[in-house]
Amino acid sequence: MFGLGPTELLIILGVVLLIFGPSKLPEVGRAIGRGIREFRSAAKDIEEAAQAPDEEESTKE
Repeated sequence: MFGLGPTELLIILGVVLLIFGPSKLPEVGRAIGRGIREFRSAAKDIEEAAQAPDEEESTKE
């Protein structure tokens, strides 16, 4: 229901192409990729930090 179908992706790609132009498209893609990678890394770090105190408490008992 909330997913993006092929039609929506083509429309978004067309709008991005019109706004940034074909020469800037690879640069925009790289920036988005870096942002997603950093977000995943930060989420993983937070998840590990949240689980670390739980593991320490269980080993003390």
